[in-house]
Amino acid sequence: MRKAFTIILLAALCCCAVGATAQERADELMKQAQESLAQKEYIKARYLFLQAYNAFAAKDQYAKAVECGINASGLYHRENYYQEAFEVLRRIDSFVGTGESKSGKPMPALRYPVTKERLRMYIKLKNPARAKEQLARLEETAQAARTDSLANDLLYTQADYYYTFGMNAQGDDAINRLIGKYKEQKNYAKVDECYKTLIDIARKANNAPLVARTYDKYILWSDSVKALTAQDELNVLKQKYDESLATIQEKDDSLSGRQYIIIGLCVLAAILAAALILGAIVLMRFILLTRKQKKAIDIANEHNELKTQFIRNISAQMEPTLNTLDQKQPGVKALHLFSEHIQELSELESTLAEPYEMEEKNINTFCEGVMEQIKGLVKPEVALTVNAPKLNVKICPEQLEAVLLHLLRNAAKYTPAGGKIWLDFKKRGAHTHQFIVSDTGCGIPEEARENIFKPFTEVKDLTQGDGLGLPICSLKATKMNGSLTLDAGYTKGARFVLELHA
Repeated sequence: MRKAFTIILLAALCCCAVGATAQERADELMKQAQESLAQKEYIKARYLFLQAYNAFAAKDQYAKAVECGINASGLYHRENYYQEAFEVLRRIDSFVGTGESKSGKPMPALRYPVTKERLRMYIKLKNPARAKEQLARLEETAQAARTDSLANDLLYTQADYYYTFGMNAQGDDAINRLIGKYKEQKNYAKVDECYKTLIDIARKANNAPLVARTYDKYILWSDSVKALTAQDELNVLKQKYDESLATIQEKDDSLSGRQYIIIGLCVLAAILAAALILGAIVLMRFILLTRKQKKAIDIANEHNELKTQFIRNISAQMEPTLNTLDQKQPGVKALHLFSEHIQELSELESTLAEPYEMEEKNINTFCEGVMEQIKGLVKPEVALTVNAPKLNVKICPEQLEAVLLHLLRNAAKYTPAGGKIWLDFKKRGAHTHQFIVSDTGCGIPEEARENIFKPFTEVKDLTQGDGLGLPICSLKATKMNGSLTLDAGYTKGARFVLELHA
């Protein structure tokens, strides 16, 4: 009898040990999958999430199994393997159904993320009919779960769906309901989060008007919430002040014999309180103004980044279409050049902190070679002159040549027959030198000089030039640790000075 009891006890201990080992294995697989996902090793992460799903499913750990399965499905459809992604979701549905049968209770909180993942895929596939079906099912699941977190997530998801398929009014209604709930709760951090999430949704949907509209609302909200916070702080100060007066009044009632002393103390306390309130108001106004200015600067910088990215994307998308058109047409050539200039300008703006590589060149040979390239562009009897010593200087030859060629081509274009164009090199110190391009052309009107190095300052016929050449040259000069300027004192034509610092 005792021997049989010992055997049963050992068997039970072995089962417990095996169960604990299986649990640890499942947790380790999930941890490794999350680490691979963080390191962007998506194929490995997908395999590990599937293994973790199977391990948790074997232990009937429904919440962790569903989480791992949904992560695996998301990594499948990230690479457009939609059939495999839907198959994983079907397996999860079957697994949750089994759990509902065993427990005799529905599990809407587990079915919600599965349905949401299907909705995401149909939205990505631009299938509004199937997406609408999944959205309706998601609403039913959220209602059955009866939790605030899922109700709020549903409103986010509805907004994403409506904005993606161009139903802006419905999207606004969903997000406004969510914002309204948080405002009633005075949960200002969540309201702030709503606006940021809506901006992210609008970006993903490439809905520029929605991004702009939401930014405007967000700025107004930020100002109003600061005012509300300031009012709350002022109310606290007023409450403390009222409490101080009440305390003083109580002491006045109990110490009638010292009435005049107490009155003096009350007056002094009132003066001090007024001074504190005035100081607090001044301080709060200063803080609010500083924050508002910082916010405006941050928003302006972000808008500039968005504008640059948007223009770069548009330029990249134009290229395939332009390649299908007749390349001999002046308009097509101009658009091609404009697209190239846009991309080059964006690239320069985003890499200004990265200097060019330098190499040593004979400056006379270099300048003569650059001038040689424009001989076929000048008008009859235009004299071309190079004044550069036979001196070795460290330069970035490719980018320096591009800048000087642009300046010389402009000079060739605007210098009449019989005129003169010359390129000078001058040392201005041990580590400073100048390249000066001068001509006897028509020059640059005074009213246009202020903006010649700024892009997009005027609308022009692209066949006559896009106005981006000089801004690009100016950025290249900056990357070469220098500057490009117009000599305003030269009146016989135009003179540009490229100053570089070694």
